[in-house]
Amino acid sequence: MDLAGVLLALLLVLVLVVSLLSNLLVAGVFLVNLSFCNLLLTVLNMPFTLLGILRSQQPLGGCVCKAVGFLETFLTSNTMLSMAALSIDKWIAVVFPLSYTSKMRYKDAVILMGYSWLHSLTFPLVSLFYSWVDYNSVYASCTLHLKEETERRRFTVFTIVFHSTSFMLSLVILCFTYLKVLKVARFHCKRIDIITMQTLVLLVDIHPSVKQRCLNEQKRRRQRATKKISIFIGSFVICFGPYIITRLIELIPFVTINYYWGIISKCLTYSKAASDPFVYSLLRQQYKKVLINIVNRILKRDLYPSSGYNSSLDTENDYCLHRTN
Repeated sequence: MDLAGVLLALLLVLVLVVSLLSNLLVAGVFLVNLSFCNLLLTVLNMPFTLLGILRSQQPLGGCVCKAVGFLETFLTSNTMLSMAALSIDKWIAVVFPLSYTSKMRYKDAVILMGYSWLHSLTFPLVSLFYSWVDYNSVYASCTLHLKEETERRRFTVFTIVFHSTSFMLSLVILCFTYLKVLKVARFHCKRIDIITMQTLVLLVDIHPSVKQRCLNEQKRRRQRATKKISIFIGSFVICFGPYIITRLIELIPFVTINYYWGIISKCLTYSKAASDPFVYSLLRQQYKKVLINIVNRILKRDLYPSSGYNSSLDTENDYCLHRTN
């Protein structure tokens, strides 16, 4: 194995370890399905791709390879649709907070997850029926693979429909729902800014440094929602986009995909499993506080200021106004 192959193998090992540890830390009802898919992908698929890179050949028998390829197709599609379902839940919770319990009942959540599973199972079952699951040396993994040129037209239609109803559908839902959430967030930020400015005008004896701090917090608050939504959508596109585009381009008969690019694009899809816990959970304030408490206990020192003020950005304005009393 050459140096590039060794580096790709090390990259996949890093993604595997981070994905396994981070997904085990995730808790929450709405993230269970996503974490479940990520954990299975980490435990069952990443190791076999690693073996394919190390051996430069198919590491498994035919039946095991088909089973692994089936799981990969199912889990990848289910992951995308689970992210879309999470965005729908977030949209309803933010845009319709008073009627959330009636619009997103337990039955509705089960229907969403049921559709995600049914949709995700349909395509790998079809691919198994037509024997389109096999070891693909370009990606060093058991995945969708065309062996007979006589099946190219049918396989092309299948691949386009599969990625359109999984990746593109999920991307459209993510953009629609999170842009609606961003619109509501900006409206609330604008309202809070007006109240804050009115308060600062009334407090004529306020210290200039405190006033400037509150104004800086206004700017950070306006940017916070945009940054979070950019991370949600950006991570989806960056991780899945290159692989999906590559799979579509290789449908052109005269196009040959470079081996190293195939492995890199595959590792990017795996990296989504490693990044999801950070994007959806570990970046939230409550998880930050938990991690800080863990570090505090390990280092046996107090990481919080002795004044007892909350350092969370979500309460920064309250802190600024409290300092004026």
